[in-house]
Amino acid sequence: MFSPKKMSLAALSLIGLSVFTGAAMAKSAIPATLDSVVQQAATEVMKAHDISGLAIAVSHNGTQQFYSFGVASKATQAPVSPDTLFEVGSISKLLTATLATYAQAGGQLSLTDPVDKYLPELQGTAFGKIPLMHLATHTAGGFPLQVPESVQNEQQLMDYLKAWKPIYPSGTQRSYANPSIGMLGMIAAKSMSQPFVSVMENTLFPALGLNSSYLQVPADKMSLYAQGYNAENQPVRVNPGVLANEAYGVKTSVRDLIHFAELNIGPDKPQTRIQRAIAQTHTGYFQVGPMTQDLIWEQYPVPVTLKNLLTGNSNKMAYENNGALALTPPLAPQKAVWMNKTGSTAGFGGYIALIPVKKQAVVILANKNYLNSERIELAYKIFNAMN
Repeated sequence: MFSPKKMSLAALSLIGLSVFTGAAMAKSAIPATLDSVVQQAATEVMKAHDISGLAIAVSHNGTQQFYSFGVASKATQAPVSPDTLFEVGSISKLLTATLATYAQAGGQLSLTDPVDKYLPELQGTAFGKIPLMHLATHTAGGFPLQVPESVQNEQQLMDYLKAWKPIYPSGTQRSYANPSIGMLGMIAAKSMSQPFVSVMENTLFPALGLNSSYLQVPADKMSLYAQGYNAENQPVRVNPGVLANEAYGVKTSVRDLIHFAELNIGPDKPQTRIQRAIAQTHTGYFQVGPMTQDLIWEQYPVPVTLKNLLTGNSNKMAYENNGALALTPPLAPQKAVWMNKTGSTAGFGGYIALIPVKKQAVVILANKNYLNSERIELAYKIFNAMN
């Protein structure tokens, strides 16, 4: 474990490192070299991108270790901790997909059903015919990255979807988009007869054991909510909007997210409803370049090269249409894979990755949106240090 006295004064003034190890997990050995690797790599990233606060969580064969750097807010100088709340952007989509599979595991929907089975007002439309599975794999037919600004309420959203026409046949290309996964969240909540925020905070998060995850941060937890900073280092937080909660609205901590990662490492034979739901999100439906598209999760066979990870998380994957080869039958959940997801808002940047066969996971959260490639390279160094 680090002592701040061992750090250079420059590094100390920049980041203010704290390290915490799960006391109940001391039975498993995390490599002694891990601390120095995390310290050096995290310090370099923070300096390069002027990041004020960074939190990292590592799980190695059931042992959790937490690293906290810098401040959650420049104004208050509150230090980052494992319980600091960060906006996680599109990492939220993993939880939305899990809600859908949780509903499926309870018999409330089927991902092979078309949209219009749950939204009858869309019968006779192109969007109404799309199977729900395509909403969770970015293969619905071509949506813009964001819901159009002209759409400000649910009625306008329905009008937009009634008029929407596919750019390509559903299930043939991948276009990363918020509207499609957002609609899956709306439909999953509707199938469970609850509003989306309510079913997430009162049903799914408790089922997952997520004790500090929110769509709407309670007043008594606001002191834990980090301040985000944009590229000009101006304070920003995520703006509310149509399908924002469903697509990118979660605020959570590295403590909760590393627990979620461990659930996704999971037992070999899922037994409970929530375990089955988690396992179903690992089914591979499309091959897109080096990446297999699961339900939001993106996976790569291990060993995986850094080059393939960077390709799979590149701007081309995020902003362009990419050919998608349907896997028939779908690929059953795999253990010998690197599974990952990036997430960003205007003032935050996050990354979650896990390798089930090695029982290893890494979560990285920052209160600044910086390059995906930097997050992946940082995680890659951390995983290498555990092996």
